[in-house]
Amino acid sequence: TLISILTERSKAQRQLIAKEYQAAYGKELKDDLKGDLSGHFKHLMVALVTPPAVFDAKQLKKSMKGAGTNEDALIEILTTRTSKQMKEISQAYYTVYKKSLGDDISSETSGDFRKALLTLADGRRDENLKVDEHLAKKDAQILYNAGENKWGTDEDKFTEILCLRSFPQLKLTFDEYRNISQKDIENSIKGELSGHFEDLLLAIVHCARNTPAFLAERLHQALKGAGTDEFTLNRIMVSRSEIDLLDIRAEFKKHYGYSLYSAIKSDTSGDYEITLLKICGGDD
Repeated sequence: TLISILTERSKAQRQLIAKEYQAAYGKELKDDLKGDLSGHFKHLMVALVTPPAVFDAKQLKKSMKGAGTNEDALIEILTTRTSKQMKEISQAYYTVYKKSLGDDISSETSGDFRKALLTLADGRRDENLKVDEHLAKKDAQILYNAGENKWGTDEDKFTEILCLRSFPQLKLTFDEYRNISQKDIENSIKGELSGHFEDLLLAIVHCARNTPAFLAERLHQALKGAGTDEFTLNRIMVSRSEIDLLDIRAEFKKHYGYSLYSAIKSDTSGDYEITLLKICGGDD
C-alpha cells in the first residue's frame, strides 16, 4: 500500500498527502516511515515525501558532512538544477540547517572549485532560451584566450562563462569554440585544468549538451560493478522522476544497450527494488 500510493502520485500530491496525514494523526508522515521501515527502502520512501528543495538541501549537506566531501554529488546537484531550483534549495538549506549553503561550501572546498560551486549555488545562471550568436562568438574567443591561447590558464573566465550562461547559449559557444581553436572544449578543459574544478566544468559541458545523457551516465556508474551507490541512485530517480526521467531512460538504453529498468532489477532487491522500478516506469 505504501509503495503503490507514494509511487503513483506526483510530488505535489505527495506533499498534500503528508500535510493531511499530519492534520489527521498529529504526526509527520516521514517520521512514521522512518520508524517503520529500514535500510535503503526507508531512505527512498522518505525521499519521496520530502519537498524537492528540502531533499536537495539534505543531499548537499550529506555530501559535505563528516570526513571527506562527496564532490561528485555536489557537482551533479549544482550543475543539473535550474536557477529557480537553486534559489529554493538555498532557502531550504538555511531553513533546515540555520547556515547558508554558501558558507558550508566555502568551508568544505577550496580554490577555483569552490569559486565555481559558489557561483552555481547563487542560482544566477541565465535561463533565457534565446541564443545570442554575437555573444557566443565573443565568449568562445574569451575562453580560447583564457586557455589554449596563453601560457597558464585564466580560470575565472571559464567559471564566469560556464556557470552563468544558459545551456542553449553554451552549446552555441562550444560550436564557435571549435571553429576558433579546432579543438573540442572538453579537450581544452582536460588539457588546461585539473582536479575537481576540471570535473565540474566537464559536467557543465555535458549538461549543456545533454543533461539526460549526463544523468544516465551517473546512474550507470551507480549501478555497475560490485555494490550499488544507493545515495546517487535514490537522488536521481526521485529528483528527476517528473522532470526528464523518460529522456534519461532513453539515453541509458542508447548508450549502454540495455534498459535502466533491467539494470535496477539486476542490482537491487525486495521492496527497495519494487519501489525503484515503479518510479522508473517502463522497461525500454
